Amino acid sequence: MTTVTSPLVGRAIGLAAVPDPVFSGAMVGPGTAIDPVREPSEAVSPIDGVVVSMHPHAFVVVDDEGHGVLTHLGIDTVQLNGEGFELLVNKGDTVQRGQAVVRWNPAEVEAAGKSPICPIVALEATADSLSDVVEDGDVKAGDVLFGWN
Repeated sequence: MTTVTSPLVGRAIGLAAVPDPVFSGAMVGPGTAIDPVREPSEAVSPIDGVVVSMHPHAFVVVDDEGHGVLTHLGIDTVQLNGEGFELLVNKGDTVQRGQAVVRWNPAEVEAAGKSPICPIVALEATADSLSDVVEDGDVKAGDVLFGWN
């Protein structure tokens, strides 16, 4: 089983509450979301693995079992063209759970008119393959969000 941990400090919310139908409808996959604290922070890797996709606003890490986890920093943040995001690793890098991947400021994302809510999605998974999904309450980076069988 893969344990997926929070890449951010904030409040867990269910994917259904994400203000984007692609995520709220779980079209990308099941998971949860974090409403981050509004201060400069680093998004960390939610699992051990290899960074297979790296954009300023989103990254995917795949573990040894082939489980890919998408961390999407805010909604519609691709429209910011990378402004306000600093990449700390590169595509192809091996990362450890808790390792800083992107530095960003959710308050600046919000000031730019975008939602800072961050979906954390199990790619190519089914809802019944996840267990103990956290959808409410305060979380710190590294707190368990869900298990993936």
